[in-house]
Amino acid sequence: MDRATQVPLTGLTGAEVSRRVAQGLTNTVTRGTGRSVGQIVRANVFTRVNAILGVMCVIVLSTGSWINAAFGLLIIANSAVGVVQELRAKRTLANLRIVGETRPTVLRDGERITVHQSEVVVDDLIVLRSGDEIVVDGTLLLVAESGFAVDESQLTGEPDPVTKGIGDEVLSGSFVTGGTAVFRAVKVGDDAYAARLAAEASEFSLTDSVLMSGINSILRVITWLLIPTGVLTIWTQLVRSGTGLRESILSMAAAIVPMVPEGLVLMTSIAFAAGVVRLGKYKALVNELVAIEGLARVDTVCTDKTGTLTTNEMGLDGVYTADGAPVPAEVREMLGRLVATQEDRNATSEAILAASDAPAPLDGTEIPFNSRWKYSGVQCDGHAWILGAPDVLLADGRDTAAARETAAAFGERGLRVLAFGRVDGTLAGPDGGDGMADAPSLEEPVLVTLGQQLRPDARETLDFFDAQRVDLKIISGDNPDSVAAVARGATDRELVAVDARTLDGLPEPDFDAEVARANVFGRVRPEQKRQMVESLHRAGRTVAMTGDGVNDVLALKKADIGVAMGAGAPATRSVAQLVLLTNRFSALPKVVGEGRRVIGNIERVANLFLTKTVYSVVLALVVAVSGISFPFQPIHVTITGWFTIGIPAFILALAPNNERPRDGFLHRVLSLAVPSGVLIGGIAVTMWLVVYPGADAPGLERAQAGTAVLLALIVMGLWVLGIVARPLVWWKLLLLAGCVAGYVVLFTVPFLRELVLLEPGDPSLTTLGLAVGAGGAVLIEVVHRVVRAWGRRK
Repeated sequence: MDRATQVPLTGLTGAEVSRRVAQGLTNTVTRGTGRSVGQIVRANVFTRVNAILGVMCVIVLSTGSWINAAFGLLIIANSAVGVVQELRAKRTLANLRIVGETRPTVLRDGERITVHQSEVVVDDLIVLRSGDEIVVDGTLLLVAESGFAVDESQLTGEPDPVTKGIGDEVLSGSFVTGGTAVFRAVKVGDDAYAARLAAEASEFSLTDSVLMSGINSILRVITWLLIPTGVLTIWTQLVRSGTGLRESILSMAAAIVPMVPEGLVLMTSIAFAAGVVRLGKYKALVNELVAIEGLARVDTVCTDKTGTLTTNEMGLDGVYTADGAPVPAEVREMLGRLVATQEDRNATSEAILAASDAPAPLDGTEIPFNSRWKYSGVQCDGHAWILGAPDVLLADGRDTAAARETAAAFGERGLRVLAFGRVDGTLAGPDGGDGMADAPSLEEPVLVTLGQQLRPDARETLDFFDAQRVDLKIISGDNPDSVAAVARGATDRELVAVDARTLDGLPEPDFDAEVARANVFGRVRPEQKRQMVESLHRAGRTVAMTGDGVNDVLALKKADIGVAMGAGAPATRSVAQLVLLTNRFSALPKVVGEGRRVIGNIERVANLFLTKTVYSVVLALVVAVSGISFPFQPIHVTITGWFTIGIPAFILALAPNNERPRDGFLHRVLSLAVPSGVLIGGIAVTMWLVVYPGADAPGLERAQAGTAVLLALIVMGLWVLGIVARPLVWWKLLLLAGCVAGYVVLFTVPFLRELVLLEPGDPSLTTLGLAVGAGGAVLIEVVHRVVRAWGRRK
């Protein structure tokens, strides 16, 4: 804070804080992470699918056939698995959020202390600096003479920073873009503005999910098919089939139950919730669940240099004259005094201060750093000391030519270079509206060099993106040549560097061409970062933007996926969909891989469930039109789902999968599920029409014929599972072998066979069932290959 704001403010005393805590005047928000436990239980138990299965279960139980009501266990299984997975995800998010939350600085008993945001009480005095998130509503008491501005875009939608003065209101959910201030907390907890806006928010919202939109489209079509098919099936089995009431009810249930894709939405939710838990192991906080899906589709990563390719830690390399000679001790002392005066220091300032010997602050007003200006300083009487980018502060001319050449030579070595010196007169603050072009020029510049340490895992990370054909754009406020020099140590890609100042005023097509051509951009202003993301969007790219500073906020909000570093500015963490709490850029490949696992596996699972729905509808329709009894009992369709869908779907939904997602999820799923389902249903019902002994035949004969048809259906279902599981690595082969073994046990062990009402007693019918199933599998394979080849040609 500058001189004008050095008014004695002591804040609340410990006793005053205790009284407010006792009165409940704390910043405790009752809204938890996502849905409450009660909401989670209700959402997973009281579903449309569970309602349908529950009604059918009660009807079947009324016949006295307990084993045929086994499908009712799906209600318990679906609900239990869904509740457990979502509670795990909720707990993971809550634990990570505690680590990643903003910790404001408050004045108490005359001292500055950092507290958890839930510990803020009414009337607390809170100190704000650039990049801070405002966690409660309040009124400004003091502001820096150099100006104070906040970004309220998350609240109002307006992108431009708003200048604030003493007495003005600041709202929670906004963040500081420049300057320093102190404000008094007025509204806390659920009364704060941001808390009221977020009251209906949920981390488990998938409203923007392309994947869920596709699945919901499929479910709408299935719902319209279920209604007429179900009504026709009920009428046929109860009125036209010619069998007894008990058998008709069981046939009706067996026809309707498999039409319901009972596990599709469940498995999708499980995959997303498991993704949250797995990302939690990498200390990655998911602010929006749909970010998991977005990460899988990313084909362009925009990243800064500092904090991603290099560590945040810097060390002062040296202070030199324009021709590269060491400066006198008094010049280094003045540099240290400038930094000691700054209230809001970054990693660069801290490195300089650490190399100084306890310098005394200058007597003046701080000029805070602003990414538009690329310099900071201290305004004294009649002159100012400034520190900033050499290519901004060293104007073209003979007097600074040597300094520019020396700075360029330092930059080519990968050093961070700053220019330091004195200018006469009074400089405008960062809120003056000018940019780099109007920056002052140093007449007798001093060059400050800092060493930047490349992250040891940077090369491995960039190699991963290179192998996955993910484009990389390095966007930095530093000199482009210096950025490129650092980047060359981490990648073998051909690097094309561009000074972003040359992009000003370009027509949109030319701007887009430059963004597409280059992959290293220096001297980039915050609004240009946003414009670059918009340019990539116009090119059809899916963009992930990483950042840790307040100057990254605009681009993070505009990107498809904003990724913030945990140690970055609170503002970046609040707007990003994903926060890497370890501050390690190397975690991003794991995060991208997790997104791909979720998306790829959901597509596999959707194929299985929709194939079952399609063949169930075909079977039910043909049987209903024919006016004959359904071939199976409810327990038969239940065991069919055990090893061809249910168990393998659960394993596949959580299995490793690093395939890059492609557009056309809905088309690809239907291109396998519809032909396969039609073939399985058509072949099975045709066989039933051939072997059906008639309504007057003994029950044993009908059971044997139905078991043979069931066997054919299972063989074809297992083949579809094999197609979905490809490529068949060892564990998938083991999974398929286990599923086959499960059916062998059910059909051969007398106790189990009798329990599930199987009658494979007629060898000729059993052989026919196996033969029909094998023939159907061959036909499914042929059609699958034809459809896939046709799709590739398109």
